[in-house]
Amino acid sequence: MADHVPPQEIDYESLGGGSLTSNLVAGAFAGIMEHVVMYPVDAIKTRMQIVNPTPAAMYTGITNAVAQISSTEGVRSLWRGIASVAVGAGPAHAVYFGTYEAVKQKLGGNSGPEHHPFAVATAGACATIASDALMNPFDVIKQRMQVHGSTYESITECARSVYRNEGFRAFYISYPTTLAMTIPFTAIQFTAYESLAKVLNPTRRYDPFSHCISGGMAGAVAAAMTTPLDVIKTLLQTRGTSQDTRIRNSKGLFDAAKIIHEREGYKGFFKGLRPRIVTTMPSTAICWTSYEMAKYYLRLNSV
Repeated sequence: MADHVPPQEIDYESLGGGSLTSNLVAGAFAGIMEHVVMYPVDAIKTRMQIVNPTPAAMYTGITNAVAQISSTEGVRSLWRGIASVAVGAGPAHAVYFGTYEAVKQKLGGNSGPEHHPFAVATAGACATIASDALMNPFDVIKQRMQVHGSTYESITECARSVYRNEGFRAFYISYPTTLAMTIPFTAIQFTAYESLAKVLNPTRRYDPFSHCISGGMAGAVAAAMTTPLDVIKTLLQTRGTSQDTRIRNSKGLFDAAKIIHEREGYKGFFKGLRPRIVTTMPSTAICWTSYEMAKYYLRLNSV
């Protein structure tokens, strides 16, 4: 019987792709863990990416930002807007990993020990299209509450204000840019993760260490390569808080990119690169480790 078999002797891969329910639950758990743990660094990244910030919101680095924000606004301000992530990340990541596993299985990505970059990349792209459709409004609310000078007391107040002043479109104006960033980000991350996991853990048994290392390395590479699009996304999602008329009226990806280039040159597209990597590397490590752990124990209990 399964309960008499030591966990380390269970062949993780032999448990198959898992049920949709187990993948959804594992994905929701992973998403919440990923975003909540690294939220303060994400808040700093958002502030550092703001174009034409107020003098009080100009930082020279992560340490300076933490010190300045803590002394002038209080350390709790680094957690403002976290409720939006907590509410949105669970359902969005449930869809994310549920879609990923289903598409990967359909394309043969789980067959054999060899690498399947096309199946994995395609599954990742499908996953992010579905999950970002759910998460984008929550991400807008989160970043509106993260910026310097935000006075919103709750995510409900923020959502109502954005809708009243800018309409429903404001919650999705960054969606095309988000997809332009997250599709290659996810394709790179998932392909790198699956490949690294097979190299570091060729037996494909449940191994938290290899899941953690593979997730962190994959996240760092994907984050560095997609930072310019993340800067554009931040401008679009926080445009309603800007005192700059042109930024407030920016229409989309190319308009936002033009503003950034004109104001700050090409270096402007890499603002927040370090905190983005610092955020993404451990967050993807946490995400993949949490996901694989939840998936493993859910399947183990169903054996």
